[in-house]
Amino acid sequence: MMNSLNLSSLKKLEIILDGEHREFATDLLDRAGVTGYTIVNNLSGKGSQGFHEGHLMFNEDNVLVMIIAAVPAELVAPILEGFAPFYDAHSGVVFVSDIQVARLVKFKP
Repeated sequence: MMNSLNLSSLKKLEIILDGEHREFATDLLDRAGVTGYTIVNNLSGKGSQGFHEGHLMFNEDNVLVMIIAAVPAELVAPILEGFAPFYDAHSGVVFVSDIQVARLVKFKP
């Protein structure tokens, strides 16, 4: 059954940043031609700045978010270049990994 699936190679971006910068990140992805993404709110975790508790304090700007996007390999460098000045001034990280996608049509413009 698995042999009949047509899997396509893409890159998965996992962008973690403060909620107050969510619009900056989604605008950058939109301008780069990313056709969709998923936003996960209220992250908890430990990083270089210590432990971050993922609960809603006063508003969504006070929490960490992760934006997950599946993109063609050629979009990775331009997107990372767009984030470079941001991450020079703000905390956060972008993880890039290789993934296989069964429904490639969902990721084409």
